[in-house]
Formats: sequence, C-alpha cells, structure tokens
Amino acid sequence: MAKNEKASAGVDPKLLELLVCPVTKTTLHYDAEAGELISEAAKLAYPIRDGIPIMLPEEARKLEG
Repeated sequence: MAKNEKASAGVDPKLLELLVCPVTKTTLHYDAEAGELISEAAKLAYPIRDGIPIMLPEEARKLEG
C-alpha cells in the first residue's frame, strides 16, 4: 500500500468536506501524502490517525511561515 493510500484509508471524503478548523472555522486542505488536514488560516496541520481526523489544536503540528 502506498503512503498516500495508507494516509487516506478509511477517511470518508464527505467527512473531509464537512470538517473545518476548530480554531478559525475556515475550510481545511487535505494533504494525502502527509496524512494531514491543513488550516492555512491557523497555520496548523491536524493529523489523521487510523482514518480518524484528530481535530484538537494541541495535537496539531504548527506550520512554518
């Protein structure tokens, strides 16, 4: 299984369309290669673990810039 297939395995595309950043309430960009949901507004990357988006700001990775 390729890395991007593993990252997106079990994530419902409709769920990804509905999720917003819990900090800014803005839309998220799905980075399939990294297995993360990106909030450009908050400069955070929320991880996806075992197909479940972890939407906790304290679990998010801070983005550079």
